[in-house]
Amino acid sequence: MVAIVDARFVAGNAAYFFDDQAAIKQGAPQDGFVYRGSPVTPGYEAVRQPGESISVMLLLDTGQWAVGDCCAVQYSGAGGRDPLFTAHHYVPFLENQVAPLLIGLDATSFLHNAGLIDGLMDGERQAHTAVRYGVSQALLDAAALALSVSKTEVICRCYDLPLPDAAVPLFAQSGDDRYSSVDKMLMRRVDALPHALINSVDGKLGRQGEALLEYVRWLVARIRSVKPLISDAGSYHPTIHIDVYGTVGLIFDNQPRRVGEYLCRLAEAAEEFELYIEGPVDVGDHQRQIACLGQIREYVDEHTESLKIVADEWCNTLTDIRHFVDAKCCHMAQIKTPDLGSIHNVVEAVLYCKDGGVEAYQGGSCNETDLSARCCTQVALACQPDRLLIKPGMGFDEGMQIVSNEMNRTLEQLAVSESNDNT
Repeated sequence: MVAIVDARFVAGNAAYFFDDQAAIKQGAPQDGFVYRGSPVTPGYEAVRQPGESISVMLLLDTGQWAVGDCCAVQYSGAGGRDPLFTAHHYVPFLENQVAPLLIGLDATSFLHNAGLIDGLMDGERQAHTAVRYGVSQALLDAAALALSVSKTEVICRCYDLPLPDAAVPLFAQSGDDRYSSVDKMLMRRVDALPHALINSVDGKLGRQGEALLEYVRWLVARIRSVKPLISDAGSYHPTIHIDVYGTVGLIFDNQPRRVGEYLCRLAEAAEEFELYIEGPVDVGDHQRQIACLGQIREYVDEHTESLKIVADEWCNTLTDIRHFVDAKCCHMAQIKTPDLGSIHNVVEAVLYCKDGGVEAYQGGSCNETDLSARCCTQVALACQPDRLLIKPGMGFDEGMQIVSNEMNRTLEQLAVSESNDNT
């Protein structure tokens, strides 16, 4: 047994900002990097405000410190997600309610400890997803330290998974820098790109969808133009993946046929590139979202083979993801890691998607931290989703080096460990 003997919690920064999605969809004007107007989602003090985190630090009786970061998604409070996460509110909760539960736990028992934290209550509701997310990261790190293995190996042992020998395909997000960032992504030979942040109608989507249609055409032309300039490009052929945050539904009244017709036009514009559209509608309810997405998928499947629908809004928790997978209403589900609470739920969501014939996209948020991104990378290596988000931040370069370097280091470590085991 390796015991947890102390727990500390330190307020910190996330890598991006909290945005009031509802206010932005309602037309809050952007002025430089800030948004004008008043927030409409409870808890927000401005339409855009700095993201926050809380570092969880667990001291083991070996003298080692295990760490993880509590953090929440950019669009907190939207699409059925938990409310805004602020350090000043949750540090006292962690100190008073969580620390006593952690001290004395056997650090080697990750699944037991993660389940304990995932069931934690805050009054009459389950503790904030960010709290459970960050504490479980620290518990996974504690298990890895106590067992002298990588976090990937801890997960593989817990779920009887084979040790990985291959990287997970990476998906890059551009933020609002949806043009010049594409060149960087292509130069790095990212598997899927560019996300593009189509989170408002005017300027990004267009009242008839014309702006996004033109962007997809530009994107295809740009890939063709830049690819010959990439060293060792070989057979590199990226997938196009664009998140539209329900805005397509806004301009077509959430009518599945009209949405489907437009999405097929986008697929036609994408030509030889496979196109994934994330969150085409947001109808404001879990069950209605499943039904609407299912009708859109049915239309799409009848009219094209190159377009896939990705579920996001209202597909938040492990239970939500199971419902979406069981309904076969999407081709891919985003597993938005901070929204699932404990990190072990991410593993179970990926495995459930794979067993259910739905592609697993282990996503997350630009508003996470380097620690949470590295932890998620090791988890992804263990459960092998179809796609892993490059995070945190919106600058691409920083997230790319954090995720790719963590993946490559871990793969090398695993290869050495396996070689030593075989000798």
